[in-house]
Amino acid sequence: MRTKEELKMLQALPLDIKIAKTQARIREWVNHYGVDGVYVSFSGGKDSTVLLDIARRMYPDIEAVFVDTGLEYPEIRKFVKTFENVTILRPKMRFDDVIKQYGYPFISKNISKMLYEAKKGVNWAVQAINGIDNRDGSISQYRLDRFAKWKDLLNIDFNISDRCCGIMKEKPLKEYGKQKKQSSTNCNNGRRKRTQRRGLDENWL
Repeated sequence: MRTKEELKMLQALPLDIKIAKTQARIREWVNHYGVDGVYVSFSGGKDSTVLLDIARRMYPDIEAVFVDTGLEYPEIRKFVKTFENVTILRPKMRFDDVIKQYGYPFISKNISKMLYEAKKGVNWAVQAINGIDNRDGSISQYRLDRFAKWKDLLNIDFNISDRCCGIMKEKPLKEYGKQKKQSSTNCNNGRRKRTQRRGLDENWL
């Protein structure tokens, strides 16, 4: 993971350098997996729209994949449908079912994960919420202070969890990648086998 200083340096780069760096990352993935072995994870937001535009200027046939969780604005769905070659996925669980089974996302994914695991007695989370780092200094004092200040939430009468994103967005994309990998290796005997189709995501680039 990059440090704050490294991120600030990257943010300060001129736009043409940022685009060139993004193009280089996309090219690396396509050279390794093939254009049919990658897709752009497309949310319909500004960042993924820019990423899709850059990718399709280089590879016009690259696929986009949109996960319709049922929580998106109608305008986002309408916007996504104006693009060609977009596969729309839907999660198997509805949002309200995820909330009932696992709990509400709250504050941030890291805080939600820590609270969920602390309530279940997972060692690292229990210690983190008490301001103790049992990972050999890998949790900064800043993060420990942030974790500890939410300790009272362990006593509330509803659950908090980070599972929402994983179930609603990440799981459908992962399953889709596996399906495409199987059809690709079954239909193209002469081509190298891929472990899974790879998604390009603006957060990763």
